[in-house]
Amino acid sequence: MAMNLRLPQEAENALRAEAQRSGRSQQEIVRAALDRYLSAVPPQSFGETDPLLLSGKVLPPRIPYYKVTPTMSLPEGMSSSLELLDRDDRF
Repeated sequence: MAMNLRLPQEAENALRAEAQRSGRSQQEIVRAALDRYLSAVPPQSFGETDPLLLSGKVLPPRIPYYKVTPTMSLPEGMSSSLELLDRDDRF
């Protein structure tokens, strides 16, 4: 999947610096970060360098990616959850 990503200036600078420091492409760094965030990478592939995993303070994910099934839906006639926040009947 191709996509455009707009980053704050600080994140862009940090990404460029890490790419230059590590010799990896910016795209490779972003993919790895996304995989870690979404638990798509098996724990053993990044657990060797992650200090929280190594210390035992954080457990690795048990399952990669999980399908989220919505348990609630908006009331009839509401198009977004922001409309719920703008109600006049709240305190």
